[in-house]
Amino acid sequence: MLDYNAPEYLPSSEELPCSDDTPVDNELQNLIPNLLKAILALIWQDRWDWFFGVDMGIYDRTRQIRRTPIIPDGFLSIGVPRRKNDPKGRLSYVLLEENNIPPMLVLEVVSQTYGGEYDNKMTAYAQLGVLYYVIYNPNDYQRDKHEPFEVYRLENGEYLRQIGEPVWMPEIGLGIGRGQGIHEGWQRQWLYWFDEQGNRFSTPEEVAEQASLRAEQERQQREIAEQLLQRYRERFGELSE
Repeated sequence: MLDYNAPEYLPSSEELPCSDDTPVDNELQNLIPNLLKAILALIWQDRWDWFFGVDMGIYDRTRQIRRTPIIPDGFLSIGVPRRKNDPKGRLSYVLLEENNIPPMLVLEVVSQTYGGEYDNKMTAYAQLGVLYYVIYNPNDYQRDKHEPFEVYRLENGEYLRQIGEPVWMPEIGLGIGRGQGIHEGWQRQWLYWFDEQGNRFSTPEEVAEQASLRAEQERQQREIAEQLLQRYRERFGELSE
């Protein structure tokens, strides 16, 4: 077995495990970051300088920052290629292979089993230089004595809680916050991206539904126009006889 902690060994991203293979406590830990990723792929479809990872290991191969990988529920990096090492894509996120660009935003969805989101992981993300740290804790926030949704910004090496919602992040050019909606047939509270005016960006499902409604409206309008034209022709024909 390879010893990833051996000081003389620097494995490539293909040799590093992409996750820790620990099963999530609930499906929201995958659904929520994947929804954010899908919306981002829609609103930034023409940009190729970003990458959004879901349940993917972040590694510092030099171990100058930390010796062990950390695996957030989701993270956003800007200034890195959106696609890499095709056709496989990224198997993990190795800082040394990303020009030492750390994620700009990290998301943790707190599970039933507390995972150190407010202490150990917060310290680790600060060490990595993650600018924004988002913690979503809709079910167990009272247990943890926190709010259901918290966003922190790294300032002078420490995370400071950001006030308001959605929270605008100028370095990213997006806001993040909660909202009611339907995703995969599940109506509940989700996390969404927002513009600077606080308007929520639509999900791919909503865009498809809007397109379907427009198509139906256009079909009905054509049908009405054809009926009116038919009546006109019938009426004109009667008068010309």
